[in-house]
Parts: sequence; C-alpha cells; structure tokens
Amino acid sequence: MTTVSIDEVRERLTELGTRAHHGERVIVEREGEGFFALVPVEDAEYMQRLEDKQDVEAIRQAKAEGGPFVPWEDVKKKLGL
Repeated sequence: MTTVSIDEVRERLTELGTRAHHGERVIVEREGEGFFALVPVEDAEYMQRLEDKQDVEAIRQAKAEGGPFVPWEDVKKKLGL
C-alpha cells in the first residue's frame, strides 16, 4: 500500500490511478492523516456487496423483531425530509 499527500495526487493522479487499476491501494493524506483512498474497482465493488449484505441482514432482523408498521411518509415527516 502506498501513502501520498494530497498535493502529490494533484501532480500524479494518472500514475496513481493506473497503479490502483492494477491492484495497488493508495492512501491519500491531508495534514498527515488519511483523507481518502484510491482502490481497484474490484475492491470498491466488493465493499459495496458487503454493505448490501449487511443492510439485508439488518432488515431481516428488524422484521423479526416485529413492531408496528410506520408509513414512509410518517418517517420522512418525523425526520424533516
């Protein structure tokens, strides 16, 4: 894994993007702390599948717990959406 500053990314984006495309993970730092990462598309897709799986499991658990049905419009109103 490579770590670069955000200033370096501005100058080397094409190179770093190519490295990520070929499987390398690149951590971009701002003020010495991790800010974001350049990762292969396969990694991002895998993370999305994991998140989707967790969401489905959370929905199953919520349904199993039961409780009253709350219409979506009521939820949006309560959240100010």
